[in-house]
Amino acid sequence: MATANNNLSEYDKTSIPDASNYRFGIVVSEWNDTITEGLYNGAYNTLIEHGVDESSIKRWDVPGSFELIYGSKKMQEQMVDAVIAIGCVIQGETKHFDFVCEGVTQGIKDLNVINDVPVIFCVLTDNNQQQSIDRSGGIHGNKGTEAAVAAIKMAELRNKS
Repeated sequence: MATANNNLSEYDKTSIPDASNYRFGIVVSEWNDTITEGLYNGAYNTLIEHGVDESSIKRWDVPGSFELIYGSKKMQEQMVDAVIAIGCVIQGETKHFDFVCEGVTQGIKDLNVINDVPVIFCVLTDNNQQQSIDRSGGIHGNKGTEAAVAAIKMAELRNKS
């Protein structure tokens, strides 16, 4: 969805379905909160821009990215049309990065296969903090914006008869 200049916030706003009748859940990791708050702001503002009422957006915080799986599973039970899972895992000196990234990716995938409410993967998995900054409102735009657009499109798909 990102454009050729890699700005995640640039998209054709006229191609997005009306989202005013949808409800969204956003599950946000508290770990790397400077980054995840930026992603949340991008997602929230995009949903509002596309007609979603504030009361139709429910936010839950979880301790870390690994906990996004359970938080998203519980959020799917809250009468929402789509869930956005927001997290940030930054490469460190150990293999912990690999295990967390793999687990979160597979867990979110499993929720999409098993349940009827789509979960949008908005988890940055970067080599360093600057890359995360660049993708959470920095020079590459905001991955949260892209996740919200995907959530709207998936809510529309889910609700087609």
